[in-house]
Amino acid sequence: MNLLIGICAALVLAAPGQAAPIAWQNHWSEAAFAQAAKEHRFVILDLHAVWCHWCHVMDEKTYADPKVQALISKHYVAVSVDADSDPDLNSRYGDWGWPATIVLAADGSEIVKRRGFIPPEQMAALLQAIIDDPSPGPSVVPAVVVAQGGGSRLTSRQRAALTQAFDDIYDQEHGGWGDVHKFIDAAATELTYARIDAGDSAALRRARQTLDANLHLIDPVWGGVYQYSDEVDWMSPHYEKLMAFQADDLRLYSEAYSRWKDPRYLAAAQSLYSYMRQFLAAPDDGFYVSQDADVSAQISGHEYYSKNDAGRRALGMPRIDTHEYARETGWAIRALCKYYDVTGDAGALDRAERAARWAIANRSSPSGMYRHDAADRGGPFLDDALAMTQAFVALYRSTGDREWLNHATAALKSVNRQLRDPNGGYRTAPSSGKLGVFREAIRQPEQNAALLRVANLVYRYTGDIRYRTMATHAMRYLVGFANAAPERSRAEILQADREFAAAPIHITIVGGKSDPGARDLHSAALRYPSDYLQVDWWDRNDGPLPNPEIQYPTLDRAAAFACTATACSMPVFNPAEIEPAVRAALAP
Repeated sequence: MNLLIGICAALVLAAPGQAAPIAWQNHWSEAAFAQAAKEHRFVILDLHAVWCHWCHVMDEKTYADPKVQALISKHYVAVSVDADSDPDLNSRYGDWGWPATIVLAADGSEIVKRRGFIPPEQMAALLQAIIDDPSPGPSVVPAVVVAQGGGSRLTSRQRAALTQAFDDIYDQEHGGWGDVHKFIDAAATELTYARIDAGDSAALRRARQTLDANLHLIDPVWGGVYQYSDEVDWMSPHYEKLMAFQADDLRLYSEAYSRWKDPRYLAAAQSLYSYMRQFLAAPDDGFYVSQDADVSAQISGHEYYSKNDAGRRALGMPRIDTHEYARETGWAIRALCKYYDVTGDAGALDRAERAARWAIANRSSPSGMYRHDAADRGGPFLDDALAMTQAFVALYRSTGDREWLNHATAALKSVNRQLRDPNGGYRTAPSSGKLGVFREAIRQPEQNAALLRVANLVYRYTGDIRYRTMATHAMRYLVGFANAAPERSRAEILQADREFAAAPIHITIVGGKSDPGARDLHSAALRYPSDYLQVDWWDRNDGPLPNPEIQYPTLDRAAAFACTATACSMPVFNPAEIEPAVRAALAP
């Protein structure tokens, strides 16, 4: 890999008796290993994020410590990378941070992986211990080995084991999945919505309990949701605001409002939308990544965010990471579409369409994939193509404009060409190196489950078996992963398995896009409370539907049809009758 390494030069002279500041290299490449081999050093990788409070503390305390500086300067090649900027490293080491501290030998093998803040004394002891004995420590465990050629569905035993693991981690007292950090887990909530639709009363209680508790994490002044609470009562927020959480919560609260008409959920969705529009929307129509928790080391988030708008602004503004990544922009588009579907806010749909056109113009690559940034290390990355595909499918549902479905199919074809793993599933990126752990590209269950779901939905929209084949290929990996790690709770695998096995709720509007009656029917169809929802809009001026397997009659006025895998309803002419027609069609 012939990438130049950017070196942050230490311009300030060290005071007498102190070590010089660490000369961090700020790009990741195999050149770091070549330097380490030549100079008989180790490689220390500091993975951080712009928004990360404890990353700042590491910089201010640990990496400013003279003993730590001296050990790193003498024995290590130091590389510091913003994890949001590099989806490959993010996927590979996301379970370890942020900050994540990874120490590797010059041959690319891992020695130590540490999660979170490491105080100076501990870091110095760790660095010295590696120098004294560079044997891999207990944090370096073999990756889950996924057998080749898994089945195309979970077995009943796998399904039961995953479901039990999922149920076991629910916090019955406080809400949410897990007993440490509290936040809305999108995959868990989506699965819970599906279980509600299947008549699970416990799932209904869990969804409402978690959505209600998470309201404590929404900023009452600027809107937007804080990343998580580090206490189980949901009352101790970490104040950073990431696009991933804004987008997920906007989708989930929008759907919650469509289900239960609880005004608190609508207010939450409006708050999230307002924050995204005011703070994370770029003037060129893309979207930014995050807003920091801190203004400075002297002003805590607890003090800052307790103030009103004027009080906050008088103290300064927490830094916004103004990179515009395809991934975050895709997440924002998908969320804005869901908000539009439920509320009918045309401004949200307009913002989503403009963001999509920005991404096509500024992040699409000749390969058919999407660059993460204007220029990337490595790639293409599955994260970006996946987020943009989900965005395009959402736009097609929200608008009926086939342009968006065409963009989705083009992205999926490129993913299949470039990231398909012959052993099942899809890689997060092509192989990222020739040394050590980087010789092997990795596959992730979260990404493969999301890819399965969007490819399966595109198959339903188009009838093109190639996308069902992609979904099947992803499922083979997920089945293998579930078999290799049955004790792990994987809501995304259970949800992918559910959708793979059944057709989505399917509503087709027959009528011209300029017909007010057809527009009202389409708006009502979009409000149906489900995200596994296929909405087609057949304007005869557009030619046949992309998937013409169902033949709809010619009528003298706009109509809607609710379809299952085997039958369609009688025509519906009143928007208020769409939801009852769907429920009747789904009834046993």
